[in-house]
Amino acid sequence: MKPSLPQGTRDFNAEVIYRRRFILDTITDVFELYGFEPLETPAMENLETLLGKYGEEGDKLIFRILNNGLDHPGRRAEAVTAFGNILAGRNEPLITERALRYDLTIPFARYVSMNLSRLTLPFKRYQIQPVWRADRPQKGRYREFYQCDADVAGTTSLISDAEFALIYLQVFERLKVEIEVKINSRRILSALAEACGASEHFTAITVAIDKLDKIGLEKVKEELAAGGLQPEQISLIQACLTLSGNNEERLSKASLLLGNTASGLQGISELTTILEYIATARKDRPADIYVDFTLARGLNYYTGTIFEVKAKNIVMGSIGGGGRYDDLTGLFDLPGIPGVGISFGVDRIYDVMNELNLFPQTVDAAPKVLFFNLGVLESKAAFTAMQELRSGGTACELFYEHVRMDRQFKYANKKRMAYAVIIGSRELEQGTCVVKDLLHEKQVSMPLTDLSSYFSR
Repeated sequence: MKPSLPQGTRDFNAEVIYRRRFILDTITDVFELYGFEPLETPAMENLETLLGKYGEEGDKLIFRILNNGLDHPGRRAEAVTAFGNILAGRNEPLITERALRYDLTIPFARYVSMNLSRLTLPFKRYQIQPVWRADRPQKGRYREFYQCDADVAGTTSLISDAEFALIYLQVFERLKVEIEVKINSRRILSALAEACGASEHFTAITVAIDKLDKIGLEKVKEELAAGGLQPEQISLIQACLTLSGNNEERLSKASLLLGNTASGLQGISELTTILEYIATARKDRPADIYVDFTLARGLNYYTGTIFEVKAKNIVMGSIGGGGRYDDLTGLFDLPGIPGVGISFGVDRIYDVMNELNLFPQTVDAAPKVLFFNLGVLESKAAFTAMQELRSGGTACELFYEHVRMDRQFKYANKKRMAYAVIIGSRELEQGTCVVKDLLHEKQVSMPLTDLSSYFSR
């Protein structure tokens, strides 16, 4: 049988891993600059923890894990009935009680709910782990992928919302990826539904708006009409989605359009405050942050500010997103713990940087030095010298077999080695070695005792 991978998954070779590590280390450094601490949670959660938290569309993408023991003779008829329930769209504990993580936010909320008495609030954590979604694989969209999340639980302060926008800007400036950060508020979307007399259709409206980039305005209007909205209601929604001008002008126009709805006024006030904090922090460096009323983030748990990040100069979906969820732990019978958080799409960021050739040349952490193997005694001397270099922090390796030098040179080139160290019979007698600079095609002879100081320089 020819081996293959499940759709939407990938193997990563050394070059890819070094580049991914560069991205992850950059994000981690910025998270910790802002006072976030690491957290890890299990790959699987109880199904009841995940279901109902992501909306109807999200629930369909959860990877369920089959229970074991279903082939027991006494349970087969029971299992057949249970599978029928699954096919009918109902949950069936006999078949599945656990599922793979869909994201990192719900596990975070579950962790806070279980450990609140031991946490110092506000609790600031970051988490970098894989998640799984039963999505249709395509460019930039995988079934197994990493997320990098940072969340704060236990504060309603809008300073935290502003800091998350600044984290996005700082990370992508370090990665040299040109981005734009879109910002909106679910309160404004709620006010929009209220203003057009369709509050009962709020979820349907946000789900439809969330598809705008994919299907276009006309298709969104068709979906809203199919959901029961009248032409005048759809017209008001369209007017809000197409507001133009700078951030201040858009917020002013939205205030007039939405009337005096309490949620609309609150959402506009909150966005104004967040933008003021960002402008204060970056007065010498204007930020590409735009108020965008088409931004919906179709997950049910968002209640306030929402973010989305897209890369410029490339066709790619969002590479980051998040928002405020002021009662997420209420899903676990712990009401009143507000939170806000963001996520980085590491796999898409990798694809963007790879396509735009943004990785630095020094990112590949290949071994730096190759010691040639020129015989038993020579290799023992090389082995001793190599361990001294490793103790000093120089990455190196010894070619295992005693073979022709041209084969060893080919190996060094393929591994992108910077140096070769050669200890032949003559060097062994003299206590010296030859160091070849493979990048600049030059060499120098020196005593073996000088090797550590040479590479430390």
